[in-house]
Amino acid sequence: MGYFDNTESKSPTYLGPIENSYNYIFENNVDEVYCMASKLNKDEIKALMKIADNSLKKIKVIPDNKELFSRAMSIELYDTVPVLNLRASPLELEYANLVKRIFDIFFSLAVILLLLSWLIPIVYILMKIDSKGPLFFKQKRHGVNLKTFWCYKFRSMTKSKDSDTLMATKNDMRITRLGRILRKTSIDELPQFFNVLKGDMSVVGPRPHMQLHTEEFEKSVDKYLVRHFLKPGITGLAQIKGYRGEIVQKADIVNRVRYDIFYMEKWSIQLDLSIIYYTVVNAIRGQDKAY
Repeated sequence: MGYFDNTESKSPTYLGPIENSYNYIFENNVDEVYCMASKLNKDEIKALMKIADNSLKKIKVIPDNKELFSRAMSIELYDTVPVLNLRASPLELEYANLVKRIFDIFFSLAVILLLLSWLIPIVYILMKIDSKGPLFFKQKRHGVNLKTFWCYKFRSMTKSKDSDTLMATKNDMRITRLGRILRKTSIDELPQFFNVLKGDMSVVGPRPHMQLHTEEFEKSVDKYLVRHFLKPGITGLAQIKGYRGEIVQKADIVNRVRYDIFYMEKWSIQLDLSIIYYTVVNAIRGQDKAY
């Protein structure tokens, strides 16, 4: 209907100073009154509360958030004190974490028993024929809350000194013949289901980066570390949207972070299932940046 404020305004919805609001409420049969806590003093709020409580009116107070807004902002109670959570996520709820963890355990066990149990011996034989080196490649990566863990993959490159500093690039000479097939089909990522079973990773979440790149991006990319509130994933929303693999330009990592934060804010088990489905579809079709 309009607003009252002790600061005058030429706005057509401005109705006058706050003291005039008391009569206006009754004269215009107002049902609800919204008050900005930052605009009213203690006595003014008490006066409005008294009117509301004694005349069947509803009064609602808008917290003083200093105009700090975010897509995932929510109000929580700390004991009896209302607080603003500017980075809320469904995964902050205990049952949501439990559901996601149970899903991770059963899904990773199914992949390990039904797929990796026979795939590992085949890849091992082919790898011995193709190139020298171990079956698995392990690398330290940053996980949830920047906790370091060993991330496992099928080895797809020859041994080199820059394996912990340099991302794979298109036509990378380090990639073996078998490695090209493994990377193109994303089979090289399957050993990470052991990481999921251990609890270092989740099936779906932000992709973990090399430690050196994490240290670089946290300084150069806004909100980069927000993605580390979650466990890293084998696949994620950014990956199915095309932001996987090599970082060619800054927009690649910026958009990857945006999708990771959106996933954190909007998580649901349905979203996880959808991401897994499109990951499989993309693996079959092939992606331009799968190299």
